[in-house]
Amino acid sequence: MKTDDNEKNVVWHHATVTRKRREAQNRHRSVILWFTGLSSAGKSTLAHALEEQLHQEGCRTFVFDGDNVRHGLCKDLGFSEADRHENIRRVGEMAKLFIETGVIALTAFISPFRTDREQVRRLVPEGDFIEVYCKCSLAVCEKRDPKGLYQRARSGEIKHFTGISSPYEIPENPELVVDTETLTLDESVQCVMTFLNEQKIVRFSELS
Repeated sequence: MKTDDNEKNVVWHHATVTRKRREAQNRHRSVILWFTGLSSAGKSTLAHALEEQLHQEGCRTFVFDGDNVRHGLCKDLGFSEADRHENIRRVGEMAKLFIETGVIALTAFISPFRTDREQVRRLVPEGDFIEVYCKCSLAVCEKRDPKGLYQRARSGEIKHFTGISSPYEIPENPELVVDTETLTLDESVQCVMTFLNEQKIVRFSELS
């Protein structure tokens, strides 16, 4: 939280190596690809598969995975509504720093609340935040459930579980919807790759 001392004593230092120069060196734009959806909707799987494809194309990337972040940056947070807000706030600020480095930042978080996702969107210039909704029904997510989380939530073992005891607010106007319920992983990756190509974020000659 900001304090009066922050306002008075902390000044942003402007580097001579700018984001524009880093992007030029990387030969692609830097953006935040924000994958959102229910648990087991395929967010992390898609983000990592996409990163692999982008890496093979020579792109600079990094995936912020929900579970991985909670091992370090957000290890002090639980899953209450307040902690979920703080979790996304921290990740948003980190992703903002990463796009300043010229990197494509991929984030895979349930991020169930629209206000949190919109708060991250407002951190960066227009066009730098790309909301990717991994669309998958609750029934299919429960059927997949590789970690057994839904079963534990149904039994009351896990509190504040999105889709069961806590709401998920579907994006109203996402930049991209990927139907991870019906598409294969390869098809889902291709869907995002095509979008990135059409938006001239990354240029792939074979997709042109």
